[in-house]
Amino acid sequence: MNNEDLLFKPQGKPLSVLILVFDETNALSLSSVVDPLRAANRRAGRKLFDWTFATPSGALSNLTAGITINAPALFRSPMADLLISVASFKVQPQISPRLITQLRAHAHRAQGIAAVDGGVWALAHAGLLDNHAATSHWEDYEAFSNAFPQIETRRSRYVIDRNRMTTGGAAPCLDMMLALISRRHGKALADRVAAAFIYDPVPDGAVPQTQLPVGALAKKHPEIATALTLMSNTLDDPLSIAVIARKLSLSQRTLELRFQKALGTSPKAYSLSLRLSEAQRLATDTTARVQEIALATGFTSQAAFARAFKATFGQSVRDLRRAN
Repeated sequence: MNNEDLLFKPQGKPLSVLILVFDETNALSLSSVVDPLRAANRRAGRKLFDWTFATPSGALSNLTAGITINAPALFRSPMADLLISVASFKVQPQISPRLITQLRAHAHRAQGIAAVDGGVWALAHAGLLDNHAATSHWEDYEAFSNAFPQIETRRSRYVIDRNRMTTGGAAPCLDMMLALISRRHGKALADRVAAAFIYDPVPDGAVPQTQLPVGALAKKHPEIATALTLMSNTLDDPLSIAVIARKLSLSQRTLELRFQKALGTSPKAYSLSLRLSEAQRLATDTTARVQEIALATGFTSQAAFARAFKATFGQSVRDLRRAN
């Protein structure tokens, strides 16, 4: 029986799960791993999953919500059936040669490995996703795919390729864990777990990640949802409102009226807010130069970008970085 069979078929004993938690991990990402396992045990009335925690070096891992994980280093942790790497921010400085060695050792003994959000970088650096399909958070997609050409990087919510599971963030992590529960113990149990969270699953992991939550909007205002998707996909080279209207087979005036009704703002203002929001993210989460941020968010003039940024956030990119 190969590792994929072992991972996705119950073996008469609980699946042991080792969860590697990096510093500055999003608490929602971590809970999206653990709580489905807990709920599966509760709904089944017996222990189907057993889990423990580890940290990269043995130091405390402080979640972004202020919660602290006190767990042993990975090299002091027992081997498990499934290793899950969970991370969010500033992941790469935490990836040491010793950690890579230990990741490889654990993966060699495990039935499967998984990664959530930034946790995929650790597995990739260890070569554990080579010649597999995987996904990353949409913010990291270009950088990740360029850094690891030997990985088939997909823009999917989650990817399961043989005994490798990866997901771009917290919400699709819940779907990925439900898929694991369904494969091991049946869809009925997975549905009961989802119902416990009053959650409507997205079972198809191949559904693309979106930079904007337009699902609910699409039901009532499909043209607006499409317009938002066009805007979010062209931040570096923004489409004019007239072009967006033509793509939707609407007059510009009609698009503006529908935008106002649905969102209480104009399409031009909304487009600018999207671009500046991305600029704030780049300023906070990357070391990109101001000129690079301006170009990445569709500003051909650095001076115009600086004025718009300060008008929106009350400070310059430099001042924002100093404050953080």
